[in-house]
Amino acid sequence: MKRSKRYKSVKEKIEKDKKYSVEEAVDFLIENAKVKFDESVEVHFRTNINPKQADQLIRGAVVLPHGVGKEKRVAVFVDGDKVAEAKEAGADLVGGEELISKIKQTKEIDFDVSVATPDMMRKLAGIAKILGPKGLMPSPKTDTVTMDIKKTVEQLKKGKINFKNDDSGNVHQMVGKVSLGKDKLKENVTAYVQAIKDSRPSGVKGEFLKTITVSSTMGVGIRIGL
Repeated sequence: MKRSKRYKSVKEKIEKDKKYSVEEAVDFLIENAKVKFDESVEVHFRTNINPKQADQLIRGAVVLPHGVGKEKRVAVFVDGDKVAEAKEAGADLVGGEELISKIKQTKEIDFDVSVATPDMMRKLAGIAKILGPKGLMPSPKTDTVTMDIKKTVEQLKKGKINFKNDDSGNVHQMVGKVSLGKDKLKENVTAYVQAIKDSRPSGVKGEFLKTITVSSTMGVGIRIGL
């Protein structure tokens, strides 16, 4: 992959083999973010898990102190009394069978995450092939199938993110935008790193995390200390 002169010049500033602190890494990213758009900031974990072993999978959630710089649009699949609860909590789309039918017909998705009560899951089967590939199907594993609609929607709006390992056993997550500023990004990165450390699977023996790298959309990867 061919790199730009800007990228190469920034990379030369990084001290080889140094493990940066979260504060140092975020400071470096922001000081060298010179592109014209608001770059995303991501944290990447290279782990020592075997993703084929059920007791070594990484699953969890964390509420980032300052969100990710963009408020999530939340869809809630409910009926009855839960409709009012979802709306009061700030859900962007609320509905039952009529909302499911609309998505099935139009295949249009105008939300970032969806929540449902357990009784709605059977009805959602009709659009599982639409939501599933985009990672938008509610699931008990991500606490998005629940009777506590109010709490769940409020947490998602405040910046709750769910994370899991990919097929190679690594974890990647956006934790904010450069525009959040140094202090807020540092708190988000710190909270996320701690959440991953706390999610160590029971089946992992010995070393859990190999490397932690912070990067921006167009920036270089900066390795931070474990």
